[in-house]
Amino acid sequence: MPRYKLTIEYDGSPFVGWQAQTNGLSVQHVLEAGFKGFCGENVKVNGAGRTDAGVHALGQVAHVDLARDVACDTLRDAVNAHMRPHPVAIVEVEAVPDTFEARFSAVKRHYMYRIVNRRAPLTLDRGQAWLVHKPLDADAMHNAAQALVGRHDFTTFRSVQCQAKSPVKTVDEISVSRYADEIEVICRARSFLHNQVRSFVGTLKMVGEGKWTRRDVEKALAAKDRAACGPVAPPDGLYLLQVDYE
Repeated sequence: MPRYKLTIEYDGSPFVGWQAQTNGLSVQHVLEAGFKGFCGENVKVNGAGRTDAGVHALGQVAHVDLARDVACDTLRDAVNAHMRPHPVAIVEVEAVPDTFEARFSAVKRHYMYRIVNRRAPLTLDRGQAWLVHKPLDADAMHNAAQALVGRHDFTTFRSVQCQAKSPVKTVDEISVSRYADEIEVICRARSFLHNQVRSFVGTLKMVGEGKWTRRDVEKALAAKDRAACGPVAPPDGLYLLQVDYE
């Protein structure tokens, strides 16, 4: 069966998350219904990672197996047509060998978290970013974030519902940058624990407000205790930017 790699963009606001669930509409369900509408097949769309309700993607990756060969551009356009009006789009389709696996072949995942730091309410970015009214020190946030880079036991920054076998992960990079009223937090690693990035951002916000210092972040990490984490940032500002493969 021919296998196709999909690069997918979506607004996560109306969905219960990536994975098909019984409690509401998911991104995976919309994609699989789109393929069903195009080729009449019940196919499984396998994603590179699960995103929670409200989390967005600019570069989610998935793979799908079909019963026949289809031109990549035709597949992209036809499935997109069948997914309307849902805010999900296949941006790119590539034919790949059957050894490619969207989740397990990935070598790095890139996430971005958007904070809009101003007094005025959000309009165009409502549901697309976290509005924080109190002024934040992005430089202090960046400095504190470096305490989280490297290989650590991230129990403190892990959801109690996380199903990963081990809390030990290697974070390759965290950067915090300000552009006018917007602060972007970029996190890069091979893989992340459930809610890890949002837990990072919520904790770094405490630093930006002057309530915590880098030393407090180091103590929270060393505690290996979920109760030591700052409040988890909401899903609105989180984006899966890109997934890398060798």
